[in-house]
Amino acid sequence: MFARFNNFPKPLIGDWCVILLSLVLIILSFFTLWSHQPAATLRIRAGNAVLGEYSLMQTKTLKVAGRLGNAVIEIQQGKVRFKHSPCHNQYCVHQGWLSHANQAAICIPNQISIELIGAKAAFDSLNY
Repeated sequence: MFARFNNFPKPLIGDWCVILLSLVLIILSFFTLWSHQPAATLRIRAGNAVLGEYSLMQTKTLKVAGRLGNAVIEIQQGKVRFKHSPCHNQYCVHQGWLSHANQAAICIPNQISIELIGAKAAFDSLNY
């Protein structure tokens, strides 16, 4: 049963070089392309309408009316989260604190979304 695995040749030095180079390129791509930009502004949407944009450099609690009821959004010195939502599964609440540009939390049943915006957009458009 295991005899068929003995027929494979052992990796050569060139094989190990290709594997090592691939790992280095993957790690460099991650650090180069991943956005670590801090967010500056919070944008809140309900349905298709933008309800407002708020600075993250404040401490504030907002009640936002959605399709199912009011959601509570909490802003604290550079980060934001859904504190409470009337939806059943609470996925938006479990998302936790957001603090980096281009992060978003969406409450689909209540049709409310929060998006963090940095000083410079990392992309031209976003669809979800």
